[in-house]
Amino acid sequence: MSGQTSQETNCNEVTSLDSVVVRFAGDSGDGMQLTGSQFSVATALEGSDLSTFPDFPAEIRAPVGTTFGVSAFQINFGSVEVSTAGDEPDVLVIMNPAALKVNLGNLRNGGMIILDEGAFSAKNLKKAGYESNPLEDDSLSHYDVKRMDITKMTVEAVKEYGLGNKDSLRCKNMWTLGLLLWMFGRKRQPIIDGLEQKFAKKPDIAQANIAALNAGHAFGETAEMSCNLRRYHIDKYKEEPGTYRTVNGNQSLSWGILAGSQLADLQLILGSYPITPASPLLHTLAGLKEFGVITFQAEDEIAAICGAIGASFAGCLGMTTSSGPGIALKTEAIGLAISTELPLIIVDIQRAGPSTGLPTKTEQSDLYQAVWGRNGDAPIVVLSVSNSTDGFEVGIEAVRIATKYMTPVMILSDGYIATASEPWKIPDFNDYEPFPVKFHKETEGFQPFLRDPETLARVWAKPGTPGLMHRIGGIEKDYNSGHISYDADNHQKMTDVRKAKIDNIANDMPLQEVSQGTEGGKLAVVGWGSTYGAIHQAVKRARKDGQDVSHVHLRHIWPLPRNLEDLLKSYDKVIVAEMNAGQLNTLLRSQYLLDTHLLSKVSGQPFKISEITEAIAENLGESA
Repeated sequence: MSGQTSQETNCNEVTSLDSVVVRFAGDSGDGMQLTGSQFSVATALEGSDLSTFPDFPAEIRAPVGTTFGVSAFQINFGSVEVSTAGDEPDVLVIMNPAALKVNLGNLRNGGMIILDEGAFSAKNLKKAGYESNPLEDDSLSHYDVKRMDITKMTVEAVKEYGLGNKDSLRCKNMWTLGLLLWMFGRKRQPIIDGLEQKFAKKPDIAQANIAALNAGHAFGETAEMSCNLRRYHIDKYKEEPGTYRTVNGNQSLSWGILAGSQLADLQLILGSYPITPASPLLHTLAGLKEFGVITFQAEDEIAAICGAIGASFAGCLGMTTSSGPGIALKTEAIGLAISTELPLIIVDIQRAGPSTGLPTKTEQSDLYQAVWGRNGDAPIVVLSVSNSTDGFEVGIEAVRIATKYMTPVMILSDGYIATASEPWKIPDFNDYEPFPVKFHKETEGFQPFLRDPETLARVWAKPGTPGLMHRIGGIEKDYNSGHISYDADNHQKMTDVRKAKIDNIANDMPLQEVSQGTEGGKLAVVGWGSTYGAIHQAVKRARKDGQDVSHVHLRHIWPLPRNLEDLLKSYDKVIVAEMNAGQLNTLLRSQYLLDTHLLSKVSGQPFKISEITEAIAENLGESA
C-alpha cells in the first residue's frame, strides 16, 4: 500500500493511503467480476482515481475448484494519478485454494491475504493441486493472512430467506464485498440500490444478497475492536470539474464511432458476429436504437462485414467488429472495401495467440495483420486505442478519415482496454466540429471513380439517385470510366493512386507529440495501445529520479505521423515496448532504418510498471 501515514497501535485508528491495489479471485461461479465491478462503482462514487483489470479464465466453464477456472478482478485506486491496474496487489481476496495457487505469486511481499478458510477442504485442496494445506504449513509466512470462514458466516446471514445451499453460497461474494467496503470506507447504499434493481423480480434473492453485504460490513466493525482488521482512508483525487462516469474501452469506442456517425450525418449500421472480447460492442450499440443505429448479428464473420460494406454502398456508415481470428476471415471482404473505395469502420479487439489462442487474455499481435495482412497492394488506415477512455476520440477520428477519404479504417484495441474501467469526463458534444458527408449529385460526366484532386477520394453517390446509376466491385476499374479493366497500365495507375490516397492522409493528421518528457534526449520509450499506462508511470518515476527519458505513444499506426522519423532520431536510444514479438518495432525499423531496442512481452498479461522501469535503467546504464 502506498503512502501509509498512521500509527499501527490503535485499533480505532484509520490508516491514510495514497493508493492501494486490491485483487479479488475465486472460481468462475464465485462472482468475482461482479464483486470487483461493484467495488469499482462504490470507489468511483467516493472520488478516487482508478483503473481496473478483469482477468477472465480462458476456459468457458472449467471444472469447479480447478486452477483453469480461476477468475480475478484487480483494481488500483487512490488520491494520486492512476493509469494502470497496478503491478502487485496489496490485498488479495481469495475464495478457494485454486485462486490462492494462481494468484499468490502476484501479491507483494508482506501483502494482506483475506481468505475463506471454509473453502480449504481436502477435496478443494486436491483439485487445486496442493499436496499440503497452505494454511497449516509456513508457505504463507511472508504475508499478513486474515483467515475467516466466509462460507459459514454467509450461510448464517442468509438462512432466514429460505435459500438452498447452492444459492446461499452464491452470496459469498456480497459478504466479501461488504467487508472490503468497510475496510476502505466505501458506501453500501449504491450497491444495495443496484441489488434491489437487479433482482426486482426476485426480492428474496435481493434481500439475501443485501443481508450478506451487511453481514460482511458488520464483521469488519467487530474485527476492528480486536485489531484483527484495520480501516483505510484514501482522499479524493483532484479531477478537473465536470461530470464523470466509469467507462471501459468497448463502451468508449462504441460511443465514439456513434458520435462520429452523428458528426458525419450518417446512419450507423453494424454487422457483427460474436467473438471474445469484441462482442460487447454489438451489445452496446444494439441498445442505442434511439440514435438510429441498426445492428445485426450475422451467421458468420464474412456475412457480417459484407453486410456492413453493403450499408456503406447504400449511403450509410458501415461498421464491423471482431477479434484476430474473425479479422482473418474478413480479410477478402476488407480487400473488397479497399477496391470499391467505400468508408468502413473495422474494429479489432486483439486477444492472445494465433487461431483460438487465449480468448480472454490480452495481446497486441495483430499489427502486421492490420497494416499488411491482405492480398494485393491494399493499404488502409490503422488507428490504435491507448486506454479505456481514449476510444471516444479515436472513434470520431476513424469516422472522419473514413468518410473524407473513402477508405476502410481499422481500429486496434485489445482485451485489456476492452474490459478495464477508468473514470471518464463526459465531453460536451457541442465542442466537436461536424464533418457532414456530401453525396455526389451531378449527373454530367459522372462515373463512380471521379476523384477529389486534393484528397484523391472518389465521389460517393447513393444508389438509386436519378442519373447516377453505377456499379462497383472487386475487379479492377478503369481510372477514367469506372468500367472493368484488365489493362496493365491502368492497374498500375489505380494501385498507385490508392496508395497515394492513404499516404496523403498523413498530411491531415496531427504531428506526433511527446506524451511525457522532451523532444530529443538520451532515451525514448515508444509504445502503442494499452502499453500507455505502464510506460507513462515508468517514465514519470524515472524522470522524477532525474533520468533523461521520454515517452512517445502512437495513435496513428498507418500512415505514420509525418514528423515521427525526425522525432525518434532526435533520441540517442529508442525502446519499443509492445505485447507481441516485435511488430511495431519491425514497422519502425523498416520505414526509418532505426536502431531500436525491443521490449517484448507475450504472456497474455499487460506490462508491469517495473518491467518498463528496469528496461529504462538498463538502457541508460543505471540501476533500477
